[in-house]
Amino acid sequence: MPFSLTPKDQSFYTMFSASAQNLVEATDVLGEFLHDHARRGELADRLRDLEHTGDQSTHAIFRQLNSSFVTPFDREDIYSLASHLDDVMDFVEAAADLVVLTGLGTLPAEMSQQTALLQRAAETTAEAMPRLQTMKGLPDYWIEVNRIENEADKLYRRLLSRLYSGEFEALEVLRLKEVADQLEEAADAFEKVANVVESIAVKES
Repeated sequence: MPFSLTPKDQSFYTMFSASAQNLVEATDVLGEFLHDHARRGELADRLRDLEHTGDQSTHAIFRQLNSSFVTPFDREDIYSLASHLDDVMDFVEAAADLVVLTGLGTLPAEMSQQTALLQRAAETTAEAMPRLQTMKGLPDYWIEVNRIENEADKLYRRLLSRLYSGEFEALEVLRLKEVADQLEEAADAFEKVANVVESIAVKES
């Protein structure tokens, strides 16, 4: 038989796409969660299920990474990309969990706006993941995610200003800030995903 080089493992592209699509579903559920008070318990359970699915996907990527002889790009980038995608899921689920655990009712409108930005970031990320295979059309992705994260930062600062304005009771301020922090961390994690993708594209160019 003729000698052939071991081909690069192509399964990572599908796995990253699945992880990103899970985030689209999670941010959509979070959007429902913020508005539908009556179903918050049910929707929080759904987010926990999605978080579990995300963990399984991340561990599957790590197992594949350990067993693959030739990877499509640097191993550390694969690990970092999977980890940051997992971080987004963790922050989204934690935000909802905190709302339930602390018994928060109607949330500030800014939190709905934060979630809308996370939904946009999730959709943009999910659209970009399949492009890793060809490395085409990726700059638009990381530019858009960076723009979203900058908008999320400004929104977070506006929300903090409102929380400390005297409109809310002191204990409620603490509860709301914890939720806002998790949503802001999720936006930051999306930007970290985009930064890894940009790094991969630069190395592969």
